[in-house]
Amino acid sequence: MKAAQKTWLIRGGIAVAVAAALFQLYRFLTPGELPDGIVSGNGRIEAVELDVSAKSPGRIRDILVDEGAFVKAGQVVARMDADVLNAQKAEAQANLAQAQNGIQIAESQVAQRQSERAAAVAAVRQREAELNAALKRLARSETLAREGATAIQERDDDQAQMEGATAAVQAAKAQLAAVDAAIGTAKSQVIGARSNVDAARATIQRIEADIRDSDLRAPTDGRVQYRVAQPGEVVAGGGRVLNLVNLSDVYMTFFLPETAVGRVALGTDVRLVLDAAPERVIPAKVSFIADVAQFTPKTVETASERQKLMFRVKARIDRKLLERYITQVKTGLPGMAYLRIDPKAEWPAKLTVNVTP
Repeated sequence: MKAAQKTWLIRGGIAVAVAAALFQLYRFLTPGELPDGIVSGNGRIEAVELDVSAKSPGRIRDILVDEGAFVKAGQVVARMDADVLNAQKAEAQANLAQAQNGIQIAESQVAQRQSERAAAVAAVRQREAELNAALKRLARSETLAREGATAIQERDDDQAQMEGATAAVQAAKAQLAAVDAAIGTAKSQVIGARSNVDAARATIQRIEADIRDSDLRAPTDGRVQYRVAQPGEVVAGGGRVLNLVNLSDVYMTFFLPETAVGRVALGTDVRLVLDAAPERVIPAKVSFIADVAQFTPKTVETASERQKLMFRVKARIDRKLLERYITQVKTGLPGMAYLRIDPKAEWPAKLTVNVTP
């Protein structure tokens, strides 16, 4: 009997201690005990979630982190199979070499056409000199023919030579014009070849960018929440591979009635107390206030119904504080948010910040 009585006494003492602790927690969290100028609301810790996705469709080669792992911004967390991209890069590099060779060929054609032009210019000058000589002979033979000092046939021969020399000049000039056109075409080919080189280089740069993008990197510091896909799976472009929680952007979402939210401004001081750690008071600031009320009744007729209007509010925790306690940050934890809507109101002792920033 004594042993049984002792057991019951121990159990009773534990029950009393638990009841006392719950009562103290209730008193600590009860909004009714707050001083004027301070309001409270129930909320839950949340954080911004980010997806690590594949830019292009392909097969996942490897995932380098496990669920729950902490990652740094820019850290490679997964790799996509890049064999096809590497083959495309080799092909583009071959096209680049071919395009560069095309520039040399086009430039040599320009040089060849310029040499032909020099020869055509010399031919024009030669034909023009022959025409001048033919004109002079024709002038002399016409004078001698009028004086009867030479035969008419000789004058006719000189006339024919002059006309032939004139035609030869025109042909030489036409040849020069054709060479000039060929030079213009050759120069255009040089420009086209250089454009092909630029296009090949741009293709290589694009493929190299795709190869770099095949290494999937964490967009920010955070924790891996879960794997969406596994190594060996094929994902589409934009397909999710990992889901991260951005632990540098953590906040509590809670609701306040319209009678209180009207006095809340962005940047208002907030104190957060989590159910999991009621002894810790975490500082925060209001970062968002909804413009539209929620929980609105269909018909607002009485004052009691108007008080049912609730507005969503976010209180963001300071980034430096999060970095200090990043391994302890958990999302989804419920708690209370206390706001000082009157700047002159004093925080009660139980809401004194006791978390070192």
